[in-house]
Amino acid sequence: MEITSIQMSRTAEAAYLLGTVDDMGVARVFAYHCEAIHPLSVINIMENINKRSICLTFELSEDGNYGAASMSCNGAIWLEIYQFPSEAWLKETEMALSQQQDENSSRDKDVKWSPVAALIKLKPPKIPAATALDGSLGVFKMTDILTHCLALEGEDRRGHQWDGQGSSRHAGKTREKPRRCTHHFLLPCGPFPGESKAKVLPVSPVAVCVWWSGSHNLLQYMLQKAPKNKTGMVSSAYLVLFQRTFFVLERCNFSLFDRSLIDTDVEPTPDVLWPNAKEILCSAVSRCSRHVALGLDGALVCVWDRQSGSPLSIVDVSAADRAFFRMQFVDNWPEPADVCQTSTTAKVCLLLLCKSGEMYTVTAGGGTRSCTVQLSERPKDSADLPTVTASVPFLQSLSLVVQRKGKMFLQDVINRTNVCSLILPKTHRIATPCNPVYALNPTQQTLFIQGDQESSSSASSEVESQSQLFIFRLGEHEIIKRYIVSLPDSPQQLNTLSCVTLEETCNLYLQQRAQSVDERNKALRQTWKRLQETAVRVQQRNSKAAAS
Repeated sequence: MEITSIQMSRTAEAAYLLGTVDDMGVARVFAYHCEAIHPLSVINIMENINKRSICLTFELSEDGNYGAASMSCNGAIWLEIYQFPSEAWLKETEMALSQQQDENSSRDKDVKWSPVAALIKLKPPKIPAATALDGSLGVFKMTDILTHCLALEGEDRRGHQWDGQGSSRHAGKTREKPRRCTHHFLLPCGPFPGESKAKVLPVSPVAVCVWWSGSHNLLQYMLQKAPKNKTGMVSSAYLVLFQRTFFVLERCNFSLFDRSLIDTDVEPTPDVLWPNAKEILCSAVSRCSRHVALGLDGALVCVWDRQSGSPLSIVDVSAADRAFFRMQFVDNWPEPADVCQTSTTAKVCLLLLCKSGEMYTVTAGGGTRSCTVQLSERPKDSADLPTVTASVPFLQSLSLVVQRKGKMFLQDVINRTNVCSLILPKTHRIATPCNPVYALNPTQQTLFIQGDQESSSSASSEVESQSQLFIFRLGEHEIIKRYIVSLPDSPQQLNTLSCVTLEETCNLYLQQRAQSVDERNKALRQTWKRLQETAVRVQQRNSKAAAS
């Protein structure tokens, strides 16, 4: 067996967890402690050959307390969330090391490792029949919002079932393609409704957000459920707020649907629902996990603010004929000069990659005019398509770009220029440039990347023909030193307000709206001015065309 993917997370000062997936689709967890590797657990043990689950992706949280595995079996796909006994494993590895020293044995076969706990098993949400929200307020329930959102999504999927994208026709039946899922672990960002302040660790995830391919909805599930005695009905005043906002869903996104207030015994349901007017194509989470960005169909970008439960910004990238492929939050990038300044709301910067190879940066914030800059145009040669576009966390306004043909360079996203090229020795090339293996170390200001030996070069021994790890010490070069910035040790350097109840969360949202009214009015006037100027230009162009 060969390992096809591997990830490492730090659990203690000198202890790490390794999550691997091999070419047979088996996921495993290892511990690296005191220069020894210990096999801790097999996630998907094969019990029945006819019902063997294949692991597609396996991800560990940064603190090593949780894991998420995307599984497949007989055409069905689901997501499983696990909780790891990290503290118990640390003690057990130390005990295993002491036993090895006493018995001069390097095996862990006599060690009984603590088992992994399965928290949640998430399947693609079922599509119910269409539900109308035209009932009286007295009988209006929060469950209607979830049902109606899924029904709208189901109608959209059924309306495109013969377009060759979502399904195919076989033997007179509709056979849909498996729906892949994308997930992100979320750190605390001010307590949410139903969260317990005492149980939330400052560096441990409190929730996981998930979206399924072809879906309009981002679903959030709490990793620590609220006590059942906190269930109850939402006050009618906030039901009015939900109802009024939901009916403008096609114009504006809305969220903060608290499922912890509903007493139900059915399969896991989302604690928070973030509906969107368009299909989700890609997503990203900020370093502090306060903001969740979604790349939507139609070249729309929606940035959700988890603290206020509302969209921070909705941006049209003006690339309607392009489909988003990947997006990423970037830190410590200077803001463009034409972005309005405001101290009442947060600003974010995103790096976007389209399937066509075009790259954009988007700077947005509540009450400010967003700024979109195109970094690169669509490559004429497919060999120039970027396979990696990653912001370098310790270099201000620089991004790492790796192209399909193996070229690698650092790009200044503000001036849209190439700062320098990163070149391997002539005897080697980047391994699998379509999916390179690399890592950026902010502490050492270093880039690690895997390289293979060129087939034309002479290799007399088997060792010389193996892949090698190349190190670029970026911080040592004069041309790069002026871009170096320091990052905080912890991603939780954000001052957040505590919103324990739904009422406090809504009040925070209204306060932020009131504080940013001047900036939003200014942005609105600028938008109307641009629309009027555009309308005049279109009329002049039409008049010239009619005269000719």
